[in-house]
Amino acid sequence: MQSSPGLAQAHSAAATGRAVRPSAADLAPGRFVDSDHPAIVAFARAHADEEDTRLRAVALYYAVRDEIRYDPYRIDLSEDGLKASRSLTLGYGFCITKAALLAAVARAAGIPARLGFADVKNHLTSPRLRATMQTDVFVFHGYTEILLDGRWVKATPAFNRSLCEKAGILPLEFDGREDSVFHPFDASGRRHMEYVRTRGSFSDVPRAEILAAFAEAYPASAIWTQAEGDFETEARGGD
Repeated sequence: MQSSPGLAQAHSAAATGRAVRPSAADLAPGRFVDSDHPAIVAFARAHADEEDTRLRAVALYYAVRDEIRYDPYRIDLSEDGLKASRSLTLGYGFCITKAALLAAVARAAGIPARLGFADVKNHLTSPRLRATMQTDVFVFHGYTEILLDGRWVKATPAFNRSLCEKAGILPLEFDGREDSVFHPFDASGRRHMEYVRTRGSFSDVPRAEILAAFAEAYPASAIWTQAEGDFETEARGGD
């Protein structure tokens, strides 16, 4: 995947020994990354109890990855639907809201975080979801970028472990040092995820840009409506 200009600058700074400095927005509550919401603050306190910043970020990653179920059938692109606190309250979300949630709880724990976006081609998406979307390309796939040890590190909390086990795909691990991005192949060696376009980094969810991209990519699709489906059941070969 190509790096955005911001990430290229970050890697360049790391190479020359200059630490990246976060912007004020990387730590502040946003409209969608609502890190000051009481439920967000409580979640961060419950899971980020390590003194070491990197270990706090790692703990928050696994909590969001596995406690919030990935559900691509209940996508709500309204302002309320895209808020991190909404995904936490519901107990499920899709890649964008789970990435926003991880950014929110990181900020609540005092760790700078922002959002990154890319278009990805999922070679193993379920037949039902492919039929719903009428494509296997997911535009504006969301992940989190966390500032650790002076550089931005990617973290992708989208797929919970139970989903990965049922689908036969490798769960994404995160150690706070290396980027955690989708695997190109699954556990059986089948082609899985392919990054096809970088959309850049944002301090908050770029809702207007996402709506425009979805309207262009899925003009006849019900991807942003309450489509019916159980993705975990489909992942293990069920109807």
